[in-house]
Amino acid sequence: MRTRPTRRDFLKIAAGAAAAPTILHAQEPSFQDVPPSERIQIATIGLGIQGQSDTRSALRVPGVKLVAVADVYDGRRTLAKEQWGDQVFTTRDYREVLARPDVNAVIIATPDHWHSQIAVDAMKAGKDVYVEKPIVQHLDEGERVIECARQTNRILQVGSQRVSSIVYAKARDLFRAGAIGELNLVEAWINRNSPTGAWQYSIPPDASPETIDWDRFLGRAPKRPFEPVRLFRWRNYQDYGTGIPGDLFVHLFTGIHFVLDSLGPTRATVTGGLRYWKDGRDVPDVMMALFEYPKTSTHPAFTLSLKVNFAEGAGDNQAFRFVGPDGVLTIGGGAVTLGKRGRPKDPGHTADTFSRAMQSAFLKEYRAKYPDVPELRPGTEEVFAAPPNYSEQVEHFRTFFTAMRSRKPVVEDAVFGFRAAGPALLANLSYFEGKPVGWDAEKMKRV
Repeated sequence: MRTRPTRRDFLKIAAGAAAAPTILHAQEPSFQDVPPSERIQIATIGLGIQGQSDTRSALRVPGVKLVAVADVYDGRRTLAKEQWGDQVFTTRDYREVLARPDVNAVIIATPDHWHSQIAVDAMKAGKDVYVEKPIVQHLDEGERVIECARQTNRILQVGSQRVSSIVYAKARDLFRAGAIGELNLVEAWINRNSPTGAWQYSIPPDASPETIDWDRFLGRAPKRPFEPVRLFRWRNYQDYGTGIPGDLFVHLFTGIHFVLDSLGPTRATVTGGLRYWKDGRDVPDVMMALFEYPKTSTHPAFTLSLKVNFAEGAGDNQAFRFVGPDGVLTIGGGAVTLGKRGRPKDPGHTADTFSRAMQSAFLKEYRAKYPDVPELRPGTEEVFAAPPNYSEQVEHFRTFFTAMRSRKPVVEDAVFGFRAAGPALLANLSYFEGKPVGWDAEKMKRV
């Protein structure tokens, strides 16, 4: 069991912090210009909103080239050539991408119901894999993906970039140094007050059975007549997505597990409902969840409170807080803020109800026990911010490509990724079954 640093140890770490944010500088990359022989050639499977964002971020890392794109919608394959050149190979069938010897790695940014199958197929084809979160759509898929990664010895990294962020690394250092004392609560909330924030994505005017490979999109999902809203707004449907937990909770679990070196919770209790976006979707637009984490060698037992709200009037904001008796770590806006409460804690008093003589005697003893030490006064803040134009998504791809070259494992591998996805999928089970659901974080199984 790790020995927790003292308050004095933490003050050494935080020494020099002033009212202005302390800028956290990313570690310089180990290479700038990569020789052609060391270039990595990638393909993107699923060039929607996240696929395009991922591809642009990947190509900001030196020595990376896009050679192929697969998407079931013709317009996105046309866009791939418009953005990255006519030399980019495009297809509706991702298997044609996997058959290409010039593809070293794939970015999987498809709807969730395709994640595990394409990841397994890609690793068996000898490709390294960057797969968007959640790594799987259903709990029973996790073991298969993990085992395939082990057997093929391929690099697999899940696309929840917080494990590569210098902000989360700083939060992890502060927590380990005892900045907030013994953790007792983690809370997070995300409010989205816009149609696109609630997954009301645009549908192209040319969407038709001629421009879309409908059967390929459906895959293992139930067969149904052509309905383009289900492709372009797939997150709204259980057949293809994982709702709020798979889109947003999993990011929060990734950050929590990284900062705390945690395996995960033991129980989920979830409520919510469809309050505003009654547009045909079959997943809730408001969810509130409680997760119970057991005591481990890296953290005490604590409760995690999560809330996501897409209903109108909620505003657009989010926060992520680690709460302890001595302070609060708040992550958001490209920074981690340490709000210090001070220790020992001054409990306050009601001595003004005593006689003046008793007040004087009481306060003399009280101040001896709880001295007014300036450096321990509550209400002070220290802000540690990422530098301007810093992108944790680019850093996450840099981590992935570095691992490809070194063949050394990444933090957010199949096991880590499933331990973040598992509790998120558990949240859906709790919501739809209407009861608390148990989870064995070590064995990664529902109990």
